[in-house]
Amino acid sequence: MTGELAPLSYAEFERVDIRVGRIIDVQDFPEARKPAYKLRIDFGPELGIRKSSAQVTKHYVKGDLIHRLVVAVVNFPPRQIGPFMSEVLTLGVPDADGAVVLLTPERDVPLGGRMF
Repeated sequence: MTGELAPLSYAEFERVDIRVGRIIDVQDFPEARKPAYKLRIDFGPELGIRKSSAQVTKHYVKGDLIHRLVVAVVNFPPRQIGPFMSEVLTLGVPDADGAVVLLTPERDVPLGGRMF
């Protein structure tokens, strides 16, 4: 990303609801345009289980993702990705080659915890 970033007020940032969840199910997503998995993520009793699509196949096999903590934006509107409805945006950053590396807490934390 180049250029100047648009300023964001703290009040605007507070509206983005970023929570911790635990991946409980991972399925292949052969219909996706780019290689991806379909995830089911448990965000605890307040939010429950939500679905997400994640393009993380380069660095993660399905078995490595089960029970992994991740962070996700939970208050964007659902997004249709092919035949799949993604309910949350699982967060990651690109490595040097552009492949996604998941953002994850360094310690075990309660599910549904909100980033602040």
